[in-house]
Amino acid sequence: MKIRTLLLVLFILFIAGFVALNFEQILQPTALNFGFTEVLAPLGLVLLGMLALVLVVFLAALVYYQTLHLMEVRRITREATEQRHLADKAEASRFTELRQYLQTEQLATVARERELADKLQLKMDQMQAALTQVIEQTGNGLNASVGELEDRLERQFQPRNDRL
Repeated sequence: MKIRTLLLVLFILFIAGFVALNFEQILQPTALNFGFTEVLAPLGLVLLGMLALVLVVFLAALVYYQTLHLMEVRRITREATEQRHLADKAEASRFTELRQYLQTEQLATVARERELADKLQLKMDQMQAALTQVIEQTGNGLNASVGELEDRLERQFQPRNDRL
């Protein structure tokens, strides 16, 4: 129990005990002046009635403010739930956008890789063709040099062989 509630209950029990102990004095009639008239009534009972009326008014006000507070809490909770749903939708759309962006980037990367691979293959084919040409030219040059050397050797050895 909250301390305020406990104090309120103790205060009400204190008043009830006081009334029970002094009930005869509370019921004794007294001349009461209300400003515009004078009445013979028990003062304690009138004061006790006023206390009860004030207590009822305060309890009604308390119930009213508690109801307003609960309604406000429910409204705020509902708004928070709506905001959370909106945030979840926004987050989901951001994830969707991110996924689409990543897919687009991945496709662009694959396209760049294919393009680079095609360029590399073309360059390799050109290099291979150039290398084949150089090898053929070198081979032809070597064949020509060997052929020339053979001719020289044959010319040098032929006159000597003819002499014998």
